[in-house]
Amino acid sequence: MKQLVVNGWNFIFDANVSPLRNIPDVGTRHYVFQALAFMWAVAFATAIGSYTIFAVSILGHTVLIAAAAITVATYTTAAKKPKMFVFGSGRSNDDEHV
Repeated sequence: MKQLVVNGWNFIFDANVSPLRNIPDVGTRHYVFQALAFMWAVAFATAIGSYTIFAVSILGHTVLIAAAAITVATYTTAAKKPKMFVFGSGRSNDDEHV
């Protein structure tokens, strides 16, 4: 297993082993390696950032869905059992006529 990891590491990061060794100019080889490194850094940063933001997004969507559910429940209760909102408020329908 250790040798597999070492061989994989060398294949990617060792200029004498990787396919980049076929690029004759050392400067160009280095530039291509740096471009690939930057690409992978951006890819991992984007992936980790999206995982982190995904959790915040889930929380935000949960709050919005809960607010919509509470609104629907309130409107349904107001339509079917309006007296539920009068109970315990200290007011009754008889007070409206005074």
